[in-house]
Amino acid sequence: MTLSRESTPSVQAPSADLEHVVRVGEELASAMNAVIEGKPDVVHTAITVLLAEGHLLIEDVPGVGKTMLAKTLARSIDVTVRRVQFTPDLLPSDITGVSIYNQEQHAFEFRPGAVFANVVVGDEINRASPKAQSALLECMEEAQVTVDGHTYDLPHPFIIMATQNPVEMEGTYPLPEAQRDRFMARLSMGYPTPAAEVAMLDHHGAASPLERLRPVTDAEGISRLIGAVRTVHASPAVRQYVVDIAAGTRRSSLIRLGASPRATLHLLRAGRARAALQGRDHVLPDDIQAIAPVVLAHRLLLSSEAQLARREPLDIVADLVQHTRVPAAR
Repeated sequence: MTLSRESTPSVQAPSADLEHVVRVGEELASAMNAVIEGKPDVVHTAITVLLAEGHLLIEDVPGVGKTMLAKTLARSIDVTVRRVQFTPDLLPSDITGVSIYNQEQHAFEFRPGAVFANVVVGDEINRASPKAQSALLECMEEAQVTVDGHTYDLPHPFIIMATQNPVEMEGTYPLPEAQRDRFMARLSMGYPTPAAEVAMLDHHGAASPLERLRPVTDAEGISRLIGAVRTVHASPAVRQYVVDIAAGTRRSSLIRLGASPRATLHLLRAGRARAALQGRDHVLPDDIQAIAPVVLAHRLLLSSEAQLARREPLDIVADLVQHTRVPAAR
């Protein structure tokens, strides 16, 4: 696992850069909210993950807009987009690419797979076999693909937005722990409110609003925003707070497998992105508290005691955050 993104000391972002993050973030949210009815918090978290250089897992029952959310974020940015429909017969080479012998040049040439794009939409990722799912491990962590001994860099920015149905649905495979841990956050769409569902029937009745959506920014613009997010300051006390929350998941009797060091890193990066979207050049404990459930819950394996008590990972993380000492303001 590479931790180099946090190895250099941060330099606080100029106010102009933060103003740009806030403005573009609001434009992205406005464009996406025009398509995704009544889910502003879900939209905000998706944008946060994008600017934190993470990958997003969207899990819920069929028909609640998981794929629409992924397609909407992809359409809001003028970048290369590829969609992968995960099926039981999907091969790893369909994702990463394959070397094919060119008879004219008498040499092998690499044909890039679907993962070579700025935004990769993985639809129903848990319907593919574990072998196909494992093809994403290297690219999700290192933004590169190795095929036949050759390593190929993926474009920047790079984000995988994957949807999946709950594991109790027919024809699904559970994601490996190593792959779940590579997703920065997991979202659940939930059913819309009655008012939002009525608005959806009105706006989506004749034509999809996705067709009218125009890009807000491009790859260079997103890279600039990511650069500004990286420089948001996290004090030693806030860093310790992040570690304390992660350590709490490893000590809890309700959790069999707690948060990894990668999860700690993801939590801090997501906190920086959230702070930047609010125009702040520093991370507050509030940022960590707000983002911790969606960043940590999907990585946890519950103990048999917690399963018998029908405890949910989101609730357990929320309790841990509530009982972790908050750094004192100075």
